[in-house]
Amino acid sequence: MSSNDPDRTQEWDAPPDLEPPGKPAQAGSAAAGSTAAEAEAAAAAREAEAQAERTRAEARGAELRAELRETDARRAEEETAKAHEEAEAARRQEEKQTRKERRARQEAERAEAEAQRAREQAGNAERLKVESSTPAKEAPATVSGANVMSPGLGSDTDPAVAASAAGGSAYRAPVEKETGEGSPFDRPEVLAGAVFVGAFLFARIFKRLVD
Repeated sequence: MSSNDPDRTQEWDAPPDLEPPGKPAQAGSAAAGSTAAEAEAAAAAREAEAQAERTRAEARGAELRAELRETDARRAEEETAKAHEEAEAARRQEEKQTRKERRARQEAERAEAEAQRAREQAGNAERLKVESSTPAKEAPATVSGANVMSPGLGSDTDPAVAASAAGGSAYRAPVEKETGEGSPFDRPEVLAGAVFVGAFLFARIFKRLVD
């Protein structure tokens, strides 16, 4: 038959993804004898499936990123809580140290007051010692005109008799000092010195403990 024959029918060219007659069609491919609309529908279905797969992948990636952000947020929250606990512990430790320092200062002030009292007692004991060891000065005897003119009193008269005649106020017999000495610890100045030394040693030991 000539190609110029007007009765010649034109042959239809099958699309490349169209399976030949007698062969099962693959998934997503049009079978032989299907129309062009069905082929387009199959291609659109394949594109939609690919788009859905990409969308699922993007959604999964977004979920992973969200989980990562959530993990970071929890870690930051834990670190904040830990820092808060450390700050609270530091505050409690500071308050404890402040109370300890206040008690130590009060103890030091009490020790200083006791040492001051001991020094005052030692000073009082020293003054008492000096006063007790210094003999009292005797008042000079006064001779009135009546005594001079009294009969029986003269330059040879005993001083005690003359004082008795004058009323007993012009002469006092000296008191002899006792020769026997007691124990050194019976003396007030020794006791005061021992108290002062004890207070001083207590203050030094307490200061070492505080420092």
